[in-house]
Amino acid sequence: MRELWNVSSSPHVRAWDGTRNLMLDVVLALMPAAAFGIYRFGIYSLCVLVTAVGFALLTEYTYEACVGKESTLWDGSALVTGLLLGMNLPPFVPLWIPMLGSIFAILAVKQLFGGIGQNVVNPAMAARCFLLISFADQMNRYSGADGMSGATPLEILKNGGTADTAAMFTGFTTGSIGEISTLALLAGGIYLLVKRVIDWVIPIVYLGTFALFIVLFGGRGADPGYLAAQLCGGGLMIGAWFMATDYTTSPVTEKGRVLYALFLGILTGIFRLWGASAGGVSYAIVTADLLVPLIEKITIPKPFGWEGQKDG
Repeated sequence: MRELWNVSSSPHVRAWDGTRNLMLDVVLALMPAAAFGIYRFGIYSLCVLVTAVGFALLTEYTYEACVGKESTLWDGSALVTGLLLGMNLPPFVPLWIPMLGSIFAILAVKQLFGGIGQNVVNPAMAARCFLLISFADQMNRYSGADGMSGATPLEILKNGGTADTAAMFTGFTTGSIGEISTLALLAGGIYLLVKRVIDWVIPIVYLGTFALFIVLFGGRGADPGYLAAQLCGGGLMIGAWFMATDYTTSPVTEKGRVLYALFLGILTGIFRLWGASAGGVSYAIVTADLLVPLIEKITIPKPFGWEGQKDG
């Protein structure tokens, strides 16, 4: 009797841990950067984070209750989406900004595409792009710890100035709540690597490609101060370690992850150097996410020993 086997090509993904534990690890990895942002900007920034997380959870619960779906509230994915969105917002935005952003992220980007695992782009990044396009004035109004408006280090660099790279590395600068401390974000990224929640390919290739792009086209060659400021600023670290590595929206093939990271580095460099915004990470990640189906199509390995069906 002939047996039929359904054999798929590699990679074969094993669910070695539950979604809830993975999301908990991501939340723990984000805590140093979130805590430093609150320390730096004060209690109002905590309100921004709580609002973003609260409305992400509320939107997920309300939608699933209305359509009769089994609740996924406790898998932690909505919590991570709300936290990432809040950390990518300016510290003194009106609270309706994180409210609207979380609703858009969960409802329009995640649930209407089928829920966790079905969204084609990172919900937090898509929501941030939506907010940047729709409410540019509020989203580009950055303030320091004293509440006074000021330019971000990358805006200063874009206008020909210089930036304090030591302050950017430690976090004593202006910027979004969770992006300012490169040190805290690196600590979180290393934690995820040690816990094997992510691998090194996407963040390292992404950062390396971007650095090479800046050296070649940034106009200042291999100036270490300028390069360090570009790497530490504009949400690049939180994007590389926490957004680009999203299981749902990043490629599963090994070659695909490399190609995806190369695209990210090039796109971020293009948007940052020649785009209207001094950052560019959000737009680069959303654009690269949309290319993932094509990347996987051209990089998926062929099954070994496959033969076409013979006639007769």
